[in-house]
Amino acid sequence: MRAAPATLPVLVITGAMAGVLTTATTASAQAFPGRPIRMIVAFPPGGGTDIVTRIIAAKLAEEFKHQVIVDNRAGADGIIGTDLAAKATPDGHVMFVGTAGNLAINQSLYGKVPFDIARDFAAISQLVSVDMLLTVHPALPAKTVKELIALAKAKPGAINYASTGIGGIPHLTAELFNHLAELKINHVPYKGGGPAMVELIAGHVQMMVQSVVQGASSIKDGRVRALAVLGPKRSPVLPDVPTMGESLPGYEATNWYGLVVPAKTPASIQNQIYGAVLKVVRTPEIENRILVQGAVPVMSTPAAFAEFLKTETAKWAKVIKSANIRAE
Repeated sequence: MRAAPATLPVLVITGAMAGVLTTATTASAQAFPGRPIRMIVAFPPGGGTDIVTRIIAAKLAEEFKHQVIVDNRAGADGIIGTDLAAKATPDGHVMFVGTAGNLAINQSLYGKVPFDIARDFAAISQLVSVDMLLTVHPALPAKTVKELIALAKAKPGAINYASTGIGGIPHLTAELFNHLAELKINHVPYKGGGPAMVELIAGHVQMMVQSVVQGASSIKDGRVRALAVLGPKRSPVLPDVPTMGESLPGYEATNWYGLVVPAKTPASIQNQIYGAVLKVVRTPEIENRILVQGAVPVMSTPAAFAEFLKTETAKWAKVIKSANIRAE
């Protein structure tokens, strides 16, 4: 008869504790973000991906009311930064801003990588599309694509071009130029757009394919010369620069930057991130800053971006196979 009073308080306390735990868990889920956020970029500072990410990150910090840090993790053609992001704690506090190279090319280009894009990441949004430029050092005696082709054919192997690394969009688009124009322009890979641009400006290489985002200011101040935009239309940032197709029919290439998070990030947090980034990028101030840099805001839905990633991966896999490009 005395056991019942002793049991009752235990049952009451247990129930109360369960309620507290449930409340705490719910509050924790709703508290995102609870600390500073890292946006990993797999290239050094100064490249196009870095520039666009920093524009978005500064405004996103205001939206989240927490610091948003751009974490540059360069090396191995973006594989180091991509792998770091893939293995991050999936709680929304680590995001990855990748390019076509990081998210759609490297798995086909390299025999083995320590991650699987489809398995290890959840798509948030394609942030922007990016026009690419064929640029040269001002000392190179070529002011048009046709003059560059003539010069390269007259001196096979005498011209070198910089890229952000083996198999990235700048490399593949330059090789496409080599292929269609039947040229032999030598590839010199660097660890990102920033270092490659420094070498072009210094005249250590004569040519580089780069984003309008990265190249526009150096073109306007005369440190490099733009010969062509690689997309289907002229860039509003550089309206006097012709498209590659105007001189080399059939040539067309663009790049893009997209946002992903580790795959096991809770859906509710993925939705919060998408909503916050969508709001930020569609802010007139940010949209205009991105456009001025030469990128075009896209902000696709997570489902649309996931499908886009599949399409882009298949497309570039065919290009890499047909061109027999392989990085080790």
